[in-house]
Amino acid sequence: MSCNNNKAFLVGNKVVVILVFLLCLVHSSESLRPLFACDPANGLTRTLRFCRVNVPIHVRVQDLIGRLTLQEKIRNLVNNAAAVPRLGIGGYEWWSEALHGVSDVGPGAKFGGAFPGATSFPQVITTAASFNQSLWEEIGRVVSDEARAMYNGGVAGLTYWSPNVNILRDPRWGRGQETPGEDPIVAGKYAASYVRGLQGTAAGNRLKVAACCKHYTAYDLDNWNGVDRFHFNAKVTQQDLEDTYNVPFKSCVSEGKVASVMCSYNQVNGKPTCADENLLKNTIRGQWRLNGYIVSDCDSVDVFFNQQHYTNSPEEAAAASIKAGLDLDCGPFLAIFTEGAVKKGLLTENDINLALANTLTVQMRLGMFDGNLGPYANLGPRDVCTPAHKHLALEAAHQGIVLLKNSGRSLPLSPRRHRTVAVIGPNSDVTETMIGNYAGKACSYTTPLQGLSRYARTLHQAGCAGVACKGNQGFGAAEAAARQADATVLVMGLDQSIEAETRDRTGLLLPGFQQDLVTRVAQASRGPVILVLMSGGPIDVTFAKNDPRVAAIIWAGYPGQAGGAAIANIIFGAANPGGKLPMTWYPQDYVAKVPMTVMAMRASGNYPGRTYRFYKGPVVFPFGFGLSYTTFTHSLAKSPLAQLSVSLSNLNSANAIFNSSSHSIKVSHANCNSFPKMPVHVEVSNTGEFDGTHTVFVFAEPPKNGIKGLGVNKQLITFEKVHVTAGGKQTVQIDVDACKHLGVVDEYGKRRIPMGEHKLHIGDLKHTILVQPQL
Repeated sequence: MSCNNNKAFLVGNKVVVILVFLLCLVHSSESLRPLFACDPANGLTRTLRFCRVNVPIHVRVQDLIGRLTLQEKIRNLVNNAAAVPRLGIGGYEWWSEALHGVSDVGPGAKFGGAFPGATSFPQVITTAASFNQSLWEEIGRVVSDEARAMYNGGVAGLTYWSPNVNILRDPRWGRGQETPGEDPIVAGKYAASYVRGLQGTAAGNRLKVAACCKHYTAYDLDNWNGVDRFHFNAKVTQQDLEDTYNVPFKSCVSEGKVASVMCSYNQVNGKPTCADENLLKNTIRGQWRLNGYIVSDCDSVDVFFNQQHYTNSPEEAAAASIKAGLDLDCGPFLAIFTEGAVKKGLLTENDINLALANTLTVQMRLGMFDGNLGPYANLGPRDVCTPAHKHLALEAAHQGIVLLKNSGRSLPLSPRRHRTVAVIGPNSDVTETMIGNYAGKACSYTTPLQGLSRYARTLHQAGCAGVACKGNQGFGAAEAAARQADATVLVMGLDQSIEAETRDRTGLLLPGFQQDLVTRVAQASRGPVILVLMSGGPIDVTFAKNDPRVAAIIWAGYPGQAGGAAIANIIFGAANPGGKLPMTWYPQDYVAKVPMTVMAMRASGNYPGRTYRFYKGPVVFPFGFGLSYTTFTHSLAKSPLAQLSVSLSNLNSANAIFNSSSHSIKVSHANCNSFPKMPVHVEVSNTGEFDGTHTVFVFAEPPKNGIKGLGVNKQLITFEKVHVTAGGKQTVQIDVDACKHLGVVDEYGKRRIPMGEHKLHIGDLKHTILVQPQL
């Protein structure tokens, strides 16, 4: 129904005319936003070419750029882009956030009035633990529904600087909670899935909202031991850049088709990322073919001039960033100094035009120049915090929570036998802690205490005044509660006062006296003791793992607005845990050997290496670990291919050579489509008494000989989530691709397929594929 054209009704029944008017009035009361541009009621712009929706977008963009003055162009190089009233174009705030729900961290979104809150899903590290790509995409779809509804209501934008797909390289990093974990393949698949959910799959290159993958690249230190992100120079080998740090960003651009990438504060090998032409123009836009814009982290250009002293003048800094490929500055720097850069001959107006073309193209793909609110105009307050969205937040928490210990099948508890539960700990009745950082205003909360109260009578004691737990004054009351209860649930861990943006940890132990509280309560408890941990990063809880009085350990991450309900449902068996750790849990002494400033992934000398891919030392819990209330077994349903021969027909040019010293061929020299498909059929059997979900991980271990400096233990090549009923079976087909899955990165950053035995690890199964040359 159009509210702009009622002519067809004027001849007919007057009642119909009035009804249409009233319906339009109702619609306009929900869509409070004035049109950004090209309002059909504006006679000044009705005939302008950039407003014509039947004209190709690139033509419309060039038409608009041709009408702007230099000053108008420059004021649109920053996040709070200025209006151009003479062309009927409004101002626009580019900075909005949607890491795990629409957030009001950036100035682009505000809560209140008809939009008091939005669905707050579990923090990303928790959702990543589900290893469920369809869930990741569905969360993105719901978040974009709510974002569009808020945009229509005039309280949010359409450009969201999420997700964060940096690698959780170091367990102390305060922002690790925002990421999908330590594995580059997982981070890449998360990036592509969440971005697809946010941006939609509309035809004609159109966008529902515009996502942004950040922070490119090798950014994973905020403030540690006197070194902060504004001054840090990440010294990274080409090998680590190609097979770790850049992998999620490449996937985000190439697979997810993201509309934006954000460059980071830090330098990489002596150059600020936001002024590095090779990283921005040559890689993101050139090699990966970004269809969108590149934005700076907020004030990054100012940082590399004023704090890193990379250029001698602010005009040189402005020119360096734009020439490197930066299109938009979060901050005022480019608005202030770009005109001076043009006057000094450091920059041309055409350089500015190229940057503007990228941002304006994204706005047109969003429909902001179409003269209407587009196909999502019907979304409004009733589409935010819906029952379905709240249920998805609960389900996401169910799927992401990880069971780390369950001695003697102590869990699940029974409402019949465990009628009184002591609920103890500084995180036992928290709300905002559950949603982590970069969160908005949640629709509502269910705390762990509230969730457990639905199953049993509860005795509540905090035990500590906050997670810092600086004293033991509350321990006695906590012990007394544990003595009176049929079971005890301790909800401990961290919050944003311990790990956050600008706040890296110094160690991995529970803060303050938390460990003492757990130990004393476990000694006093009459019934089984369940330790629940809220945190983004890993915690060394070796003491609890080895304490027979601690029956079970659950990692809840930061489980979102419904976190308390999900924790209670898992403890009492209404939900079967299926999450797996997306990061390694190291012992405390690991961090003494590894400065956060050392970016190397591979082990060398006394340096132990990082993540499950390169570290071989002891762990508290390994990457991919997680228990269930049921048991699963794997078997190979069919005999997979055991040998792959590489012949001249598999090479794509006469110049392609087999490297005899490294016993390998470059992937760039291979005709990857000519290799035979290598399907592996894995039968997953549920041999227990509960229905459950299971993640099938497939790791590849490359041959040890040949390629110098490889140093990899094994690498996850793919994963699949399956639901299997008790006593049932499901078959998962994994298609192993020679170039994609058996390739490794050499010390020069080149991808190669090594000859020899490649071992696939699937649970307790092993399968060997022999790759050999026939040249």
